[in-house]
Amino acid sequence: MNKTEVLSEELIRARLSRDLPRWTFETGAISRTYRTQGWKGTLMVVNTIGHLAEAAWHHPDIHASYPAVTVRLNTHDAGGVTEKDLALAAKIEEVVCWRPGREGSALDGTPSDPAFAYIRYDD
Repeated sequence: MNKTEVLSEELIRARLSRDLPRWTFETGAISRTYRTQGWKGTLMVVNTIGHLAEAAWHHPDIHASYPAVTVRLNTHDAGGVTEKDLALAAKIEEVVCWRPGREGSALDGTPSDPAFAYIRYDD
């Protein structure tokens, strides 16, 4: 399969269900909203997504507000969702939702105290 071949809606929904359950598919794109603890967290999430997208040479639509960031992915020149979008979504999910304190890492992870937390995790 060509990495810029537009995927069928059936395949996209199956892949999201299996690999990215918090992402949705509608109107020709996949999207996800990350809830934050406020503007500082919103900016951190936007910058993280921006860095990953630029490194991947892919350009998402991002909507930033005080309590949330919504990212929307499709491959503009292909006219729909491709493998590139699913790969970038997986990397965004991995990095934004990373919680080292839960992995037994030497890193503690962000405290859950709202004064320090920047993202509202889904669990």
